[in-house]
Amino acid sequence: MLTAYDPFAATSAAFRALDQLAGRTGTARALSGMPMDAYRVGDKFVAHFDLPGVDPGSIDLSIEGTTLTVSAERSVPQLENAEWAVAERPYGAYTRQLVLGRSLDTDRLEASYHDGVLTVSIPVAEKARARKITVTRADVPAQVEGRTIEHDSEQRAVES
Repeated sequence: MLTAYDPFAATSAAFRALDQLAGRTGTARALSGMPMDAYRVGDKFVAHFDLPGVDPGSIDLSIEGTTLTVSAERSVPQLENAEWAVAERPYGAYTRQLVLGRSLDTDRLEASYHDGVLTVSIPVAEKARARKITVTRADVPAQVEGRTIEHDSEQRAVES
């Protein structure tokens, strides 16, 4: 139903390793991910994305085909005359893409942002919902009316 894709995962890990080697651990860094929980409940697929400190106006959702793209930005606070002692909170723009199954009705996607969590809810398409199939008995032969071409010709001649 879902495939997660992080195009920067390998790059982010490499930068973290370089920071550790260089002893840079107390500096603000760019965001490297968007933690997510996803599940299906009833006839809806739901995903929660952690976006703490993000301005809701910076959140962008788009769908192209079956790919959902979530983008957001967390800005560095601009404080006049501030001398930073510690800056560990991540900042910057980041994106997460999810490849959704074709069984979801993306035209009816709903999104809300509350307490730093973006919630996306997508209904399962009507055609993909579970349904009951009626099974007929196969041991009872079906009645088929037997006719031939000659019989049809004779019948038409009698009727005219």
